[in-house]
Amino acid sequence: MVALFVGLRLYAVLGRRTGHEQQPVTRPEAVPGATAPAAEPARDRGEAAGMAFEESAAAGVRQVIAADPSFDVARFLEGAQAAYRMILEAFWKGDREELRALVADDVRESFEAAITQREADGHVLNNRLVAIERAVIERAELVGHDARVTVRFDADIAAVTRDKDGGVVAGSLTDAVETHDLWTFQRSLASDDPNWLLVETDEA
Repeated sequence: MVALFVGLRLYAVLGRRTGHEQQPVTRPEAVPGATAPAAEPARDRGEAAGMAFEESAAAGVRQVIAADPSFDVARFLEGAQAAYRMILEAFWKGDREELRALVADDVRESFEAAITQREADGHVLNNRLVAIERAVIERAELVGHDARVTVRFDADIAAVTRDKDGGVVAGSLTDAVETHDLWTFQRSLASDDPNWLLVETDEA
């Protein structure tokens, strides 16, 4: 997975294959006298995966697919989870260069302001993303030529803040905290640039 995202661009994590898709199921040989199973009704891409998107987001998802037939809900969510991890880890490490490649300017400025304040306080984050329990599309829409997709992440994060001497200021690595985030990703469908950028963050 890490090798696939070494480019540090959301082109490498959103909307592209990751190599972990299930292999096609081959059709079994026909058995004499057996009755063929009834065909299942067709479903939108992503619905087969279960809670890929909320019902309220269905119309927006279909709009995005109509405007960009290459958009695939299941692969997008796989990439969104990878982006969630990458961006959080870059923020925790204070890696401004990595953040610049992954987030829009407004979000980057907010992240960098928090990093700068943290450095001024002499604090270091020793955080760890334990697990992403759930990732689901909450909203999707077309704004002009821009596709905007909001993903809700329910995750467990172990967080510790240390001072310059390594002493614990707050938090614990043994007790993970439940977090609920709403992150909005955006891409211009009028551009040849396939990158999705994080343009907004909020708490769910």
